This record gives sequence, structure tokens and C-alpha cells, in this order.
Amino acid sequence: MIRKYEEKDLAELIDAWYSASKVAHTFLSEDFFKQERRNIAEVHIPNAETWVYEKDNKVIGFISLMENEVGAIFVDPEFHGKGIGRKLMEHAKSIRSFLELYVFKDNMIGRNFYEKCGFIFMSEHLHDETGFMQLRLKLTW
Repeated sequence: MIRKYEEKDLAELIDAWYSASKVAHTFLSEDFFKQERRNIAEVHIPNAETWVYEKDNKVIGFISLMENEVGAIFVDPEFHGKGIGRKLMEHAKSIRSFLELYVFKDNMIGRNFYEKCGFIFMSEHLHDETGFMQLRLKLTW
């Protein structure tokens, strides 16, 4: 079930983010993850429109939007391949006129997912904080 994020969801949301990030971003450092954990709780979630996917009263995935920007979409790896990410993306499409996002070039899990969703390449740039390349993608319908 997809529903609006509530403050009580934060710990489970971060658990889903961290588990998925460790699988998709094997090239990033643990120090980066520690800083991002703080940023998610203190900066990103308070400033984004976030929707969670709940199963058996547990948050197992989420999508965060800032206007037409997908700031984050993560699903607990235990539930990968079950259509949850696709449902979250479809929800975002239902409330926006187009979507854009950044994905690390080395994140093949994310890139494959976005390609299946229909995102197209716009540009590439260096992510200063990590030194890894990011791709800018856009989805229109």
C-alpha cells in the first residue's frame, strides 16, 4: 500500500534506504552513507514530498519528490523484483507532469530500473562530493 510519509516512518525508511544503497552503491564509502543518513533525516525528508510503500505495517520502500525531481526511490532489497519500485514510480507519475532525476553512472541496478520505466539520458556530470559520475535522466508521458 502506498501512503503519505509520516514522521513515525523515519527509522524504517532509513533502514530501507541503507539496505538498498549498500546493494546499488557498492562503490560509495561508509563515510558517505553515514553523512547521507543524517542528510536524509535532517534535510531531504523534511523538504520533500515523500510517499512510502507499506507491507504488513512496515515501510519497505519510498519515493521522495521535490517538485518534478525524484530525489530518492529505494526499496528494501528483500522486496526487489516484486514491482514495488514500479508502483512507487507510477504513483509519482500520477501526481506530476514529468519527472527528472540523477543516478550514479556506476549504479547499474538503478540505471536498469529507470530504463525500464522509460527515462531517457539528458546529460552527465561529476558528483563533486564522491568523485563519481552522475547521469541526468528525464521521463515524459
